[in-house]
Formats: sequence, C-alpha cells, structure tokens
Amino acid sequence: MSTDKKETAPEAKNEILEEAPAEAEAVSEEAAAPETAESQEAPKADKKSRREEKKAAKKKDEEKLAALEDENAVLNDKYLRICAEYDNFRRRSQKEKDGLYGDIKADTVQKFLPVYDNLERALRQGTEDEAYRKGVEMIMTQFESTLEKLGVTAIECLGEKFDPELHNAVMHVDDEEKGENEIVEVFQKGFKLGDKVIRFAMVKVAN
Repeated sequence: MSTDKKETAPEAKNEILEEAPAEAEAVSEEAAAPETAESQEAPKADKKSRREEKKAAKKKDEEKLAALEDENAVLNDKYLRICAEYDNFRRRSQKEKDGLYGDIKADTVQKFLPVYDNLERALRQGTEDEAYRKGVEMIMTQFESTLEKLGVTAIECLGEKFDPELHNAVMHVDDEEKGENEIVEVFQKGFKLGDKVIRFAMVKVAN
C-alpha cells in the first residue's frame, strides 16, 4: 500500500509540472497578444500625428506666404504710385520751368519792340543819305535775326483773315474788292513766341 502511494505521488507531481508550463505559456501568449496590438496601433497614431503636424505646418506656411504676397502687393502698389507721382512732378516742374523761361523771354522781347518800331519808321522815311539808310537797314536786319534766334516770329497780317487771337482791329473799311474780314493795312506789327502772343498786330479790317 505504501509503495503504491510513493509511486503515484511522483507521477502526479510530474503531471502538475507538465501542466504548469503549459498554463504559463498560455498566460504569456495572452499577455503578449494585447502588447502586440498596442505596438501596432502606436506607429499608426504616430504617423497620423506626424501627418497632422505636417498638414498644420504646411497650412501655416501657406498663410505666411499669402501674407507676404499681400504685403508685397501693397508695397509694389506704393512703389508704382510714388513713381507715377514723381514722374508727374518732374513733368509739371519741367513745364513750369519752360513756361517761366518763355514768359521771361517774352517780357524781355516785348520791351525791345518799341526799338523795332522806331527802326521801321526810320526806314519808311525818305533820305538822300544812302550810308545812313544802309546803316539803319543793317541794324534792322540784325534785330530781326536776333528775334528769329530767340524763336520770335512776326504775325502774318496783310491779306489774311482777321483773327481775334492774333490781331487787334482798330479800323474797319468797306471795300468791295476785298474779302470779308480781310486785313488790308497794318499799323503795328505783331509778334509771337511759339504759340504765345507777345504783341497783337494792330490792323485795319475790310468789310
């Protein structure tokens, strides 16, 4: 009886030892299974997080780029406006400068016109002194040459139509042989500098 018990005990013990490792392996497998699932989900979460970060960074860069483009457009518009204003200022200044120069030149020439009138009267007077007449003619020629160099021209009158922008009619006459508003006589020659009238021509107008 005792011998059977002794033989049975080791066998039972061996069975327990054989079952224990199997149970331990099962537990380890069960424990390992969740860890594997979590380890698989973790990289997915990391990838998703990185994608979101990249997406957010890209959006931020796009917003920054859009802001810079808007700022650049504003600065470019200001630059173009400044260039346009400067160009207008330069043209206006040049125009004012040219106008001022023209006004000063016209005023100066106007002060010399009485001298021209006196020379013209002297040439209309008859004289037996040919040297005197020749001298006056030379002075008049020089005067007219100087006026031409300054850009001053005489206003056309005789045979022309009366133009209130150029002529000053001081007399009217009826003459069937002349056309309407035709200038038939010049009392005082007129001059202009470019399109600017320095002195109106004093004339007689027919019809």
